[in-house]
Amino acid sequence: MSQLTRRQLLCGATATAAFVAIGGQPVLAATPLRQFKPGGSGGFDHAAFDALVQTYVKPDAQGYNRVDYRALKARGQGELKAYVATLENARPSSMSAAEAQAYWINFYNAKTLDVVLDRYPVTSIKKINLGGGGLFGSGPWSKKLMTVEGADLSLDDIEHRIVRPLFNDPMSHYGLNCASYSCPNLVTRAYTSANIRQLLNQSAVDYVNHPRGVSVQARRIVASKIYSWYAGDFGGRRRLKTHWGQFAGPDHGAAISAASIGRFVYDWKLNDVS
Repeated sequence: MSQLTRRQLLCGATATAAFVAIGGQPVLAATPLRQFKPGGSGGFDHAAFDALVQTYVKPDAQGYNRVDYRALKARGQGELKAYVATLENARPSSMSAAEAQAYWINFYNAKTLDVVLDRYPVTSIKKINLGGGGLFGSGPWSKKLMTVEGADLSLDDIEHRIVRPLFNDPMSHYGLNCASYSCPNLVTRAYTSANIRQLLNQSAVDYVNHPRGVSVQARRIVASKIYSWYAGDFGGRRRLKTHWGQFAGPDHGAAISAASIGRFVYDWKLNDVS
């Protein structure tokens, strides 16, 4: 069983999840959607999304990527919606594993952008109330927003019932972007089978070496809550420093090695340019 997801922490459990308590910590048992396990050699053309993120994702000098939501809403949302429609008409179960992983990460990111744009201007995705059940009966992540191969899907379904269990790749966390400041970057290229390993690796480097990912203050590590919510995906809390060390620059890596883990934080402010 995986830890309680960051979405359920705020919006409650979905209808496909059951809550139990282990050591006082809620956890989530989600049923994988194994009908989407890739088993073919097919692919998908993400050129439309590639053009959009190259145009509207704006890297800054500190290695952080912001989104120009205002311009994207004014000039690119039609193209984004058309791209999402092509994703819904695809058959990811017929794709190769690398193609399918790229497809689902792009789908999650594109639909998240679309959800934000439909309600923009907004200061945080947490303020978008779509209902869809859960403890509080609100939030964008548990609402069924997409249909793929006859299955109605939510953003939570994509992340926690498809990407995490079917690909079993902790690096996927560096690709999925929830439109918030503390997320790993929304990269300036669409994921493809040819570039996914390189892009996820670079996103991990950018995140671990940015203060919102991992910082060291007075020999105490302050890290993103992604690493506490999903510690099990990274091999457990005791292995987090080893994981960070794979991507940290020399000085940062030495500081991490000499420090102890202090606390985990998360900023849900929209990753907007303004």
